[in-house]
Amino acid sequence: MTVLLVGDIGGTKTLLRLVEMPNSNDTTANLQQENRYEAIYPSQDYADLVPIVRQFFAAASQELGETPTPRGACFAIAGPVVGNTSTLSNLNWELTSERLEQELGIPQVTLINDFAAVGYGVLGLSPSDLHTLQAGEPQSAAPIAVLGAGTGLGEAFLIRHLEDYFVYPTEGGHADFAPRTPLEYEFMQHLQRRLGLQRISVERVVSGMGIQPIYQFLSDRATAAGSTVGAADMDPAAISQAAIDKTDPLCEQTMQLFVEAYGAEAGNFALKLLPYGGLYLAGGIAAKILPLIERENRFLNAFEYKGRMSPLLQRVPVYVVLNPQVGLIGAAICAARL
Repeated sequence: MTVLLVGDIGGTKTLLRLVEMPNSNDTTANLQQENRYEAIYPSQDYADLVPIVRQFFAAASQELGETPTPRGACFAIAGPVVGNTSTLSNLNWELTSERLEQELGIPQVTLINDFAAVGYGVLGLSPSDLHTLQAGEPQSAAPIAVLGAGTGLGEAFLIRHLEDYFVYPTEGGHADFAPRTPLEYEFMQHLQRRLGLQRISVERVVSGMGIQPIYQFLSDRATAAGSTVGAADMDPAAISQAAIDKTDPLCEQTMQLFVEAYGAEAGNFALKLLPYGGLYLAGGIAAKILPLIERENRFLNAFEYKGRMSPLLQRVPVYVVLNPQVGLIGAAICAARL
């Protein structure tokens, strides 16, 4: 067994975990990950990642009765990674693999984008970690797509080469938002005015930052039409819950627009890849609003509404990732390949 250090590094918190994995780089080995110790640290309280890891090692030594000696490490970074270097602007950290190897005494360290880690992570999920939206017609050698609305919108894809999948992160969340209905077009114009922007990215709509503006837009629209509506300052979690509970029609309308825009973007991504290996919805939102995604089949209807290309998308397996630890699972898989 090989001991590895994996981490999920964000602007708010840093989650570290020691795992044991079989001495194999086979992607199926990740199913045998054994978690030995983990801890969460407030990122803003530290000047760098190194003191966090050193504190983590000290705590792990007391818990396990031995000093951890990981043979490799992989850190998933909430930000761009170029040439094994990442600058976290919201933390004022600059991380490089070479420096971390030297200062932490770990033979091999790699840095990957946090959504690339999610891409690796879907390889290690069990059936209980997934909810099937569409069974489709799976093809074992076909590409895999990973899409995730959370704080932003992450998109990545996996291509199979021989026996392994290789993960390729993208910046697809920053592509143009493409309104499909008069209401969506009106909302885009609302965002342009509100934000003072000529161009609206799909991430502005299909992510946590999109839910409250959709609600505000619909609230303003209803008020202009002479209707009485609810509080305009509802947060995204409250809006989503009210829509799930069917206690507020405006919240339901908000989440209907959100879910359909999410489905449409997933369909656009799928058209570019034809991911018959599966399209996985990760991120922090999909699992929380699963009843809304399935309500009246709104997500899949928007996903497949692609004219004469619709039959192609009906063959794509579509899953919702239920396991919030998918990024750490993926970081362990990546570390095991070092």
